[in-house]
Amino acid sequence: MAPRRDSSLTLSEAETVALQALDYIAGTDDLLHVFVNATGIEAARLPGAAQDPEFLAAVLDFVLMDDAWVLGCAEAAGIVPEAVPRARAALPGGTLPNWT
Repeated sequence: MAPRRDSSLTLSEAETVALQALDYIAGTDDLLHVFVNATGIEAARLPGAAQDPEFLAAVLDFVLMDDAWVLGCAEAAGIVPEAVPRARAALPGGTLPNWT
């Protein structure tokens, strides 16, 4: 992923990060169990669901719930941890409200 000045990601780059996050979740047995229980998705449906940008957004929402998961995902994917929330921002529903 080539860095940009505004640090935003394209949709394609964001989807790649989300797929890497899903791979991290699927490769971590305890985390996969938590993800399946939290989302209600059957593990067998993950490959098909991974084609849906809204599902990929949900994957990143899940990972972003715990800093340790963000760090583990980033390490496994070979990306900086900051790429995870940036990827989430680029996916559907990713705009963050300005609370001030």
